[in-house]
Amino acid sequence: MSDLFAGGSEGPTDSYGADQIEVLEGLEPVRRRPGMYIGGTDDRALHHLAAEVIDNAMDEAVAGHANRIEIHLFADGRLSVVDNGRGIPTDEHPRYPGKSALEVIFTMLHSGGKFSGKAYATSGGLHGVGVSVVNALSVDLEVEVARNRTLYKQTFSRGDVTSPLTEMGAAPNRRGTKITFLPDPEIFGESARLKARRLYRVARSKAYLYGGVEIRWSCDPDLAGEDVPAEAVFKFPGGLADQLVELVGGRDCATSEHFTGRADFPDEQGSVEWAVAWPLYGEGSTSFYCNTIPTPDGGTHENGLRAALTKGVRGFAELVNQKKGSQITADDVTNGAEIMLSVFIRDPQFQSQTKDRLTSPDATKLVENAIRDHFDHFLAGDMNRGRSLLGFTLERLDERLKRKAEKEVKRKSLTGKKSLRLPGKLTDCTASGSEDTELFIVEGDSAGGSAKQARNRKTQAILPIRGKILNVASSTQAKILANQEIADLIQAIGAGAGKTYDDEAVRYDRVIIMTDADVDGAHIATLLMTFFFQEMPAMVKAGRLYLAQPPLYRLAQGGKTAYARDDAHREELMASDFSGRGKVEVSRFKGLGEMSPAQLKETTMDPAKRTLIRVKLPPEYEDQFEVRDLVERLMGRNPEHRFNFIQQHARDLDEDAIDA
Repeated sequence: MSDLFAGGSEGPTDSYGADQIEVLEGLEPVRRRPGMYIGGTDDRALHHLAAEVIDNAMDEAVAGHANRIEIHLFADGRLSVVDNGRGIPTDEHPRYPGKSALEVIFTMLHSGGKFSGKAYATSGGLHGVGVSVVNALSVDLEVEVARNRTLYKQTFSRGDVTSPLTEMGAAPNRRGTKITFLPDPEIFGESARLKARRLYRVARSKAYLYGGVEIRWSCDPDLAGEDVPAEAVFKFPGGLADQLVELVGGRDCATSEHFTGRADFPDEQGSVEWAVAWPLYGEGSTSFYCNTIPTPDGGTHENGLRAALTKGVRGFAELVNQKKGSQITADDVTNGAEIMLSVFIRDPQFQSQTKDRLTSPDATKLVENAIRDHFDHFLAGDMNRGRSLLGFTLERLDERLKRKAEKEVKRKSLTGKKSLRLPGKLTDCTASGSEDTELFIVEGDSAGGSAKQARNRKTQAILPIRGKILNVASSTQAKILANQEIADLIQAIGAGAGKTYDDEAVRYDRVIIMTDADVDGAHIATLLMTFFFQEMPAMVKAGRLYLAQPPLYRLAQGGKTAYARDDAHREELMASDFSGRGKVEVSRFKGLGEMSPAQLKETTMDPAKRTLIRVKLPPEYEDQFEVRDLVERLMGRNPEHRFNFIQQHARDLDEDAIDA
């Protein structure tokens, strides 16, 4: 033991002492690490601030205390949100003498009225960090509260109080809360602005989610345009059913009547509202919400809806003695459909603070049980309608089985011809068809070796690549075709590339990029995504491309073990699962190759335990041309575009990140 501590030279570690340990207080953690609270500092994160304030107003409406919300966007980038609800409490907080409840809510994390469920039965806010985070990341924020026939006002800047709570006078005909804020350019960049078009759509969609609220939209004249009026009023008593009619438009559908409705969950656990139509042509869309919060990645409530629809159609098929009904899958019922689903539940669980995916385990059964009876009545109550939808679904089933058979033929043809020999580095799966098969693209031979031992040999194939592949966005076509790593990729997938790409010939259901959980791994993943977007865009559009989520840390305490995907997740686990006594051993993985096959399987490759991120076009981009422009600017030949991007976002990095 003495050898371990003896000897050695004086070095830079001598300066590491207690004075180097920082304790971040108040809202300082939010400004230091905004990504932990709003998912980053990009355009999406910027608009998350607006969503937090609007969602608070919606919570008041859903709770039955407000029926009007006003949203105004100013030309200088400020956003104002007003509701006629109860108003934030302004009396002194019992735990913090000298501070009002309003000041506590805006300056302290994890403060709010949504923890106990007494003030709000269901709400979008969960952790008491939403509006305080908005305050921390705003260059200035003003709150007006009309409560008890009196108007109060208080101002803040970057999380700090700039004026005390002041009584402004009598307000006999006014009630509710008004919040006006300007996002901080130090956080989001000088050119960052809230977009009128995006907020206008948010206002409209919120009104559909709760028929009891009227939302008044307005913006300064300079921001108005063809798609964004200067003023608009939204009120939709029919809720999602009204929005469905607008989405379907004049298209003919498999059923003349849409499947819409609303139901309460048992024991006052919440409610669900749905609206589904099956257009005969055109692409469908899905919109999922929980407590009026958009969940674009779906989640457990989506699973419940899909299960109810699938079991309902199968049951109707059995009722009319259609034997093929047992082969119907959820995709046969939902692909191409216009689907909207909104749930209100107590204490919802989301995958992250940005709430993109609902993970509440009870939601699946609650939604399935609530919708299933209504769907059975929808089908059997009008046998012609039920037969029409069943016939439509069976057509989808036949198309799927036909595509599957064609893929199996092409796959066998490809693997059986020596002239079309697969890349030597590829360790292929043994399944003869492509259904449920996966191709893992891994970084380096070391990671490839662990992945080969961890895989399911029947359904999972492994293709190691050597370091960073060619940046196709800044290369000529001749150079792309001459690159061996890219040639191996194209050959392994088996569908060609560019103009010759054939999505029906893809040899795998899913293509998964699995790189190290560090900066180099992220760069390699970016280069691969650029390749797929440019050379195989149909694969991205079809939702076949995924990113694996390997852990960065392993935490162990006694017999308990857990894995953290990043620093924020590690701190979250330390505060929850490992908050008891005993030393917690924390080890950091340097890369996938350092993980044992068992660890890699358990955390990253086992479908039952892993987490995958589907690569898809972001919602703020309307079409592929906008995405292509973004890829060209960040990955293309012109370095000036990248230089401008770096200058714009350099202030987002702190010194620790730069040193790392």
